[in-house]
Formats: sequence, C-alpha cells, structure tokens
Amino acid sequence: MTETTTIACDLPAAPSTTHAAVLVSPAIAALAVQGGARFIDVRSDGFRARTGGLPQAEIVAKDRLAEAFADTSDTRPVVVICGSINGSGPVAEQLVASGFGNVVHVDGGFAAWKDAGLLTTPATDPDA
Repeated sequence: MTETTTIACDLPAAPSTTHAAVLVSPAIAALAVQGGARFIDVRSDGFRARTGGLPQAEIVAKDRLAEAFADTSDTRPVVVICGSINGSGPVAEQLVASGFGNVVHVDGGFAAWKDAGLLTTPATDPDA
C-alpha cells in the first residue's frame, strides 16, 4: 500500500466582522499554492525585472485587479505577494472586501519568499 499526502488548501480566515486580510509566512503561502490556491504577484514589471520572478504566480497589475477577479464563482483560496506587505496588504484587503473569503498575503513579500528558498527565477534586468 502506498501512502499519500494531502495538502490542505484552507488558509487562516480573516475574522468575519472585519475586512482584514491575513498575513502568513512564505512557508504557509507556499503550501497553499501547492494545494491549489491562486497565487498572484502584484509587483510592478520593473520590480520583477530587478529582483526576479515567481514562475508559478499569475501577474496581476494592481489597477487590473477587478478585471482579473471578475469571475466571482472561482472559490479557490488566494495568495497575494508583492515587494512588501505595504503592496500586498491593500490588494488582499480589496479582495476580501469584494467578497473573496479566503485571501492571505505573504509576510516579508518577495524577499522573504526568496530567502525561504522557495521557487523563483533570476532577475532579467538588475538595473531596471
């Protein structure tokens, strides 16, 4: 008999009385992504060029968020990452306020993700 491991995709939920998005470690975020969460990178093109990419993430410009999340029937959990929580926090909170109930953002942003040894791609233009 072969053992299998199931990775739960349930993320910590924000209290139902607030619109606060939950801040999680890169390790927890990576487990959620591995479990099927929608992973969105809201960093600018220049920031990604300077620092590196996240091949498993969907790139969503902050001003295109409503368009990217127009399908409200998609109930997958959402993991938001930026360069810092100052960028990801407002995006995650906007998603929660729009009715997406299982949204988190990554504590420490891209740098923390990379420092944790998680999958990234090299910078394409370090001088951008």
